[in-house]
Amino acid sequence: MAAPRTPPARLSGVMVPAPIQDLEALRALTALFKEQRNRNLDTIGVAVDLILLFRELRVEQESLLTAFRCGLQFLGNIASRNEDSQSIVWLHAFPELFVAYSSMILFTSLNPERMKELEENLNIAIDVIDAHQKHPESEWPFLIITDHFLKNPELVEAMYAKLSHQERVTLLDIIIAKIVGDEPLTKDDIPVFLCHAELMASAFVDQCKIVLKLTSDQHTDDEEVLATIRLLDVLCEMTANTELLGYLQVFPGLLERVIDVLRLIHVAGQDTTNIFSTSGCMRAEGDVSNMAEGFKSHLIRLLGNLCYKNKDNQDKVNELDGIPLILDSCNIDDSNPFLTQWVVYAIRNLTEDNSENQDFIAKMEDQGLADASLLKKIGFEVEKRGEKLILKSTSDTPQP
Repeated sequence: MAAPRTPPARLSGVMVPAPIQDLEALRALTALFKEQRNRNLDTIGVAVDLILLFRELRVEQESLLTAFRCGLQFLGNIASRNEDSQSIVWLHAFPELFVAYSSMILFTSLNPERMKELEENLNIAIDVIDAHQKHPESEWPFLIITDHFLKNPELVEAMYAKLSHQERVTLLDIIIAKIVGDEPLTKDDIPVFLCHAELMASAFVDQCKIVLKLTSDQHTDDEEVLATIRLLDVLCEMTANTELLGYLQVFPGLLERVIDVLRLIHVAGQDTTNIFSTSGCMRAEGDVSNMAEGFKSHLIRLLGNLCYKNKDNQDKVNELDGIPLILDSCNIDDSNPFLTQWVVYAIRNLTEDNSENQDFIAKMEDQGLADASLLKKIGFEVEKRGEKLILKSTSDTPQP
């Protein structure tokens, strides 16, 4: 029996030019697989390495698939009715080869017409999400989702309704990765992502209050809550994109619901000690204590985005008593990194070219409802000019 070799290192998945200058070497490997398909066990590890390497080659597709097929046939034949060879194949090939090969075939076979068939077979699409969730190191499921699924809003909507909460988190993480990736969304992407934005905003408006379950110790790891929190993360990134911002700024009920949830968790954190209570010490970088990490910060970030150069939303936040709520949230909180910075950002967007909101904050300070030191901390001060109070930005850099 051949001694098992150390499994090969994971391949990067980046399609790089192959050192093979023509197809002759690939054809030779294919022939070798055919000759060796019933031979000794020593070739199993080498065969798996070669099959995985095929993913990196930029060669004509038919020849590549032929080599894949012969390589897999070799592994299938050599493992047939032989426990020793089965063990070695499993050692070298699982899970990378099983996930990569089936996903690669699906990726290369999909086109707009076949995507319609996939809409009628949602279980296959959901299996791809599940494959990425379980094997994130395999790039093919990720590429299927980003290059095919996310270009079909009807499929995403139908699939989202049937995904488990954990699978939803996986899909939402991929959407975030697509939005913030090195390659910006293209003109063709924008109409599709506007549809995704509608789905995300609608789901958040409907489900966001479920985060209050976290006030109970019994729900501190609730997957449904985590999926809702991830919706907020997606909306923050979407509203940071100027092509998507305008649509979400006028989405019915979104601004109001964000203020509602901010108020509810703010009050809940003050009433009893729970996951939303402020902790006035800073943890070491990278130390995440709970799934609500950054939730309040992101609510305020989203409010700031929704109010960016939008007078109607600026006024609406004031009408809903959102300004005192935002100012009252400006505390050192180890569960909400960068909270002060997002408060600064939100207040600046709320007061930009909006004299009513500026006057409101100035009067709050004059009446003792807003701490002057707090305003200075976030980069503002109130100046009295005769009988009028003026809120102005200080020259000092806001303190973190």
